[in-house]
Amino acid sequence: MFFPSAHRRTVLRTIAGIGAAVAGASACAPTVSGVRNAGSSAPTATAGGRRRFGAEWDAHARTFMSWPALASVWQEDLRDVREDIARVARNVAEYEAVVMMARPEQADAARRACGNQVEVIGLAVDDLWARDTVPVFVEEGGEVIGVDFGFNGWGGKQEHRNDGTVGRRLLPRYEVPCVRAPLVGEGGSFETDGEGTLLVTESSLVNENRNPDKSRATIEAELERTLGVRKVVWLAGVRGEDITDAHVDSLVRFTGPGVVLLDRAHPGTPPDSWSRSADQAYSVLSRATDARGRRFEIVDLPQPDPNRITGGGDDFVSTYANFYIANDAVFMPRFGDRKADDRARGILREHFPGRDVVPVPIDTIAAGGGGIHCATHDQPGEPAA
Repeated sequence: MFFPSAHRRTVLRTIAGIGAAVAGASACAPTVSGVRNAGSSAPTATAGGRRRFGAEWDAHARTFMSWPALASVWQEDLRDVREDIARVARNVAEYEAVVMMARPEQADAARRACGNQVEVIGLAVDDLWARDTVPVFVEEGGEVIGVDFGFNGWGGKQEHRNDGTVGRRLLPRYEVPCVRAPLVGEGGSFETDGEGTLLVTESSLVNENRNPDKSRATIEAELERTLGVRKVVWLAGVRGEDITDAHVDSLVRFTGPGVVLLDRAHPGTPPDSWSRSADQAYSVLSRATDARGRRFEIVDLPQPDPNRITGGGDDFVSTYANFYIANDAVFMPRFGDRKADDRARGILREHFPGRDVVPVPIDTIAAGGGGIHCATHDQPGEPAA
């Protein structure tokens, strides 16, 4: 599951920049209850039809990634985690365009590591978690819009001086309009089927460190207006035991409308708060329906044997659920437990027929508290010819 780590997921490890919380600091056009402010040229939430938060299996124009910059976070693992990020970028670039954001003084090193297929742009970033720092993309009236959820370092737990302003600096380069959400959150908090259903963990959104004084009902209504979803399914998650407060993208993922893969601990693993959160998610999903009234088909996605993985440490994130769907491919972690890796690959092949399922070693990223999905962010649209 998404265990606490020695890096991103260790709460309060890095304090620098916490005073620079960015909720509301973005230059993106503000939205109020889903409607643009007077005088703003940004699209409204309802103009030209309802917004649509598309599924990850829709066509991508490109994938955004971020070059880890901070030795204060990664310490002696900085070189190794950069190797992991470069490996992910090279693999994804075999299937679609990849844009790597890197601090200008680190851009040449990123280019050498990533190769010619990856576009590296100079843009100040702090860490590799593009899923959480890049705005969430929605479609409206035939146009792609970036929704900036005001990244604040997962509730002020880690440096975000640069990552908190990625949206307002990145999107103009690609002529993507940007609006500011009335909530604070991260891309890893949201999982959608592209048909109006949104899965979220309560622990990562209904939380004083992101959205003080906002009830779950208020947050749900604002998610529906901002993302254009019609049904929000709330899972409990786990509060305060990892830096993200338990993002949904390491717990449960859609593979198609009405079908989800649910992360499960390796058989025989002692119960803990994470396995209990999976049990709770199963209980909710088994009784819930999606935006179109369908019952969920729930498929277990078992973790590897912790005694057989190639990565190390008590904080290793060994979920296969943090996979990334790209054009014609799905990228999954390879943990080194051959039987479990093959089993997970088989499950993904069954649920994504016609796509290559590509295992990628990411031991340092996993030791740092994340996975391939955490490190990638898809922009919907037709791929370049």
